[in-house]
Amino acid sequence: MILLIHPPAAKPSEPPPGIAALAGCLRRHGIDCAQLDANLEGYLYVLEQTHPQEVNDAWSKRALKHRGDNLVALRNPELYSNIDRYQRSVRDLNRALELLARRRPSINLSLSNFQDDLHPLSSDELLRGAEHPECNPFNPWMEARLPALLEELQPAWIGLSLCYLSQAVCAFALLGYIRRRWPGIKLALGGGLLSSWMSHPGWNDPFAGLVDCCIQGPGEAPLLRLLGYNGPVEDTAPDYSDLPFAGYLAPGPILPYAASRGCYWNRCTFCPETAEQNRYQPIPPQTVINQLTQLSTAVQPALIHLLDNALSPALLRALADQPPGPPWYGFVRFHEQLTDVNFCRRLRTAGCTMLKLGLESGSQEVLDAMDKGIRLEQAEQVFAALHRAGIATYVYLLFGTPTESHDEARATMAFVRRHHQTITFLNLAIFNMPTTSAEANNLPGAAFSPGDLSLYLDFAHPRGWDRRSVRTFLDREFKRQPEIGAILRRDPPFFTSNHASFFSPPR
Repeated sequence: MILLIHPPAAKPSEPPPGIAALAGCLRRHGIDCAQLDANLEGYLYVLEQTHPQEVNDAWSKRALKHRGDNLVALRNPELYSNIDRYQRSVRDLNRALELLARRRPSINLSLSNFQDDLHPLSSDELLRGAEHPECNPFNPWMEARLPALLEELQPAWIGLSLCYLSQAVCAFALLGYIRRRWPGIKLALGGGLLSSWMSHPGWNDPFAGLVDCCIQGPGEAPLLRLLGYNGPVEDTAPDYSDLPFAGYLAPGPILPYAASRGCYWNRCTFCPETAEQNRYQPIPPQTVINQLTQLSTAVQPALIHLLDNALSPALLRALADQPPGPPWYGFVRFHEQLTDVNFCRRLRTAGCTMLKLGLESGSQEVLDAMDKGIRLEQAEQVFAALHRAGIATYVYLLFGTPTESHDEARATMAFVRRHHQTITFLNLAIFNMPTTSAEANNLPGAAFSPGDLSLYLDFAHPRGWDRRSVRTFLDREFKRQPEIGAILRRDPPFFTSNHASFFSPPR
């Protein structure tokens, strides 16, 4: 028996796909397992606590008083009909969470992140957190929940899926707590973030004294081998049967589903997928449709979240031809298929409420240098077709790449202003150079973080367009454009794209 755990802290809006995929595979091959979403349970436990000190400001008093009402409201579709009421409920709930989690002044827990004085990119500090789990804001939940659960399950192994940097400190506190209380249970650690750490040439497993097995990449086959299964490994659908869909902070169950691993384009310079040489592994489109139909029948989701780095044109055609039933959204590349308004209308009829698109820049020179495979003329056509079809767009922009300067950033600003009516949501990011990218050798710089687990470089920008300059531009120019400000104000706070589809045009 293995217990699969999704640790805090990440957005508690939908069940974790990683441990569900592992559970589906393990059970299909006769391995007993159980799943625990420690992220959702930990958040809800913190929000139920009594605040130990008196608060004086009106916002904090209101947030603490109405946290239960706001939890109920976030699970009610009615709240999502009014973006202003939604934003107030989310911000009030987050304020209550901040107050209730602050066991030390350095702790900052939000609905989408966690920070304290331990650096998540330092293995020494992560191990220090494992030695002192009592300092973590989720420790009271661990003490209240885990003893009875482990007594009931009697697992030989516990596996943690570490996907996001925001989870790192809490995951190691959880590992340390388990190791101290149940030294006979073996610990496995996997997930996307750990895989990125392990892909670096200098990896030397600093966690060997705490964790019995670190798993890089897809965990299904390694876990099966670890647990004694040596036969052929079949592809299986994820199994969400242990996870409490009704408990997540969304107006109905959200079903996450990955139809592929890696990216079918896999050529963008500076992309971690390219730098880490992750292989593209798609599931056949008909198998995807069959599995989505099966899962949707069992879960009755309000929304399907397709997790792929980019949905392939073949899969989009299959979804248009055989709609999965519930509404859905996912990430796509700009390509010819999406310039056809009739095809986009078919997608809309098939349930597509929103598509996420990585435009990155409004400068053709910058796009060409990044090998994005995007022509701005085609991007304009895609935006127009999706808008006419009634499909919302969540557009990602990336500033500060090595070939960008103030002029190219202003070109991006001008592009967004011209097309503001066809851009529903915006995500703004500042470029980080992956330490493993080929280009990192050509630019002087140092590790972005002093920790030994740093994934990015703080490089000397060849055109003087450093991070400070980019931030100044975004704050003083880009965000102050009226058309752009209106788009940014629509973004759901904390939950961002995970909730954005609920504000998309109705079918």
